[in-house]
Parts: sequence; structure tokens; C-alpha cells
Amino acid sequence: MQPSERALRFLDELMMTRHDITVRTIVDLPVEQMRRLALLCRKEKISRAEAVRRAVEQLLRNSSVGDVQAYFGASKTSGNVSRQVMRLRAQWKERA
Repeated sequence: MQPSERALRFLDELMMTRHDITVRTIVDLPVEQMRRLALLCRKEKISRAEAVRRAVEQLLRNSSVGDVQAYFGASKTSGNVSRQVMRLRAQWKERA
């Protein structure tokens, strides 16, 4: 018996880890940085994306910012963003 396409997709989603998720971003760089980056990539035989990933990794490794997990739950919203926004707007009206 062959599993259905839907079952296979569900299984794929269950097995996906945070390492499987990729985020795309656009970065504006000055012309001189782009030129130097292109030279580096050619020399190292890597893509620009790989060079940026390595740079970000090095920056984060040398940063004083700890594990990102430590920041989860730090929000004052207690899971209800709408309620927090309403409170903040009420405070603004009181100050106006």
C-alpha cells in the first residue's frame, strides 16, 4: 500500500527542523563593498550568499548577544498583541 501524497507532505512537515528553514533577505551594499565581495568570492570560490552567511555567523559568534531562545517570552504581550496595542494607544491618548 502506497502512502498518499497528502500523507507524505504531512510527514515532510513533521520531520522539518529549524535547520531546514531558509530565509531570503535583500541587503543593500555600497558599490565598493560589492566590488570587494566579488573579489573575495572569486578568490574563495564561493557564492555571495555563502560569503554573507559566513560573515553573519562570524558576527554573531563574536557578538555579546546570547542564545536567541533566551529572548522568547520576553514580550509584554502575554500572547495577545492586539490587547497590548490597545493599551499602548490608550496611554498615548492620555498623554496627548
